[in-house]
Amino acid sequence: MLAIIGGSGLTQLAYLEIARREVVRTPFGEPSGALTHGRIGKQEVVFLARHGHNHTIPPHRVNYRANIWALVKAAGAAGIVSVASVGGIRADLKPGALVVPHQILDYTWGRPHTFFDGGEAPVVHVDFTEPYDRALRERLLCAGEAAAVPLADGAVYATTQGPRLESAAEVNKLERDGADIVGMTGMPEAALARELETPYAAICAVANWGAGRGDSAEAIHFDRIEAVLQESLVQVRRVIEHLCAAV
Repeated sequence: MLAIIGGSGLTQLAYLEIARREVVRTPFGEPSGALTHGRIGKQEVVFLARHGHNHTIPPHRVNYRANIWALVKAAGAAGIVSVASVGGIRADLKPGALVVPHQILDYTWGRPHTFFDGGEAPVVHVDFTEPYDRALRERLLCAGEAAAVPLADGAVYATTQGPRLESAAEVNKLERDGADIVGMTGMPEAALARELETPYAAICAVANWGAGRGDSAEAIHFDRIEAVLQESLVQVRRVIEHLCAAV
């Protein structure tokens, strides 16, 4: 079974043949919403809207532990594909681009970020050298090629706290740190999947230039973001459809 976590703008998959919805309780509280089970082609899929069905949960309030636990331990997902909207920092990652990141920088704080929080259980350390699963990334890239949807192969995803967007000076700092894109939900989601030994990869839609760049040089134009994001998510859905068809 493949799990898909939908980010901003992707609260449902129109072509998902829905079989049932499941309300899950976890040791870490409630996930963002009910799990939607179904099929895309021959692939069994479970879908979860990261920010809730009506997009009411801000990035710093998402219960990442409950979400990942529900998808893996309750639903039995063998892999997770995350869909997220991001700002572009690298010159070639302009609004409308789709990218499959390969690395992460974490600037978040205060988010419960591990399943191993002490108590009687021994401390567990996981290797995070490659935060995204190499094989699942390759499957996404192949699906993009099959769907004739250009996907940028590789980017460093900087995860900021949100929900506000970054200042121009902060984006400059992120660039100096090696970031190519910036979003608010990449962590601790990726690390939690690794703790549960579940392959995890992301497909990111660049919705706008990061602050201080391109048409965001003086301000972020929110009226443009929605139009760009909706167009990009049409392409994301095509990639996911081809990913599932390749099973």
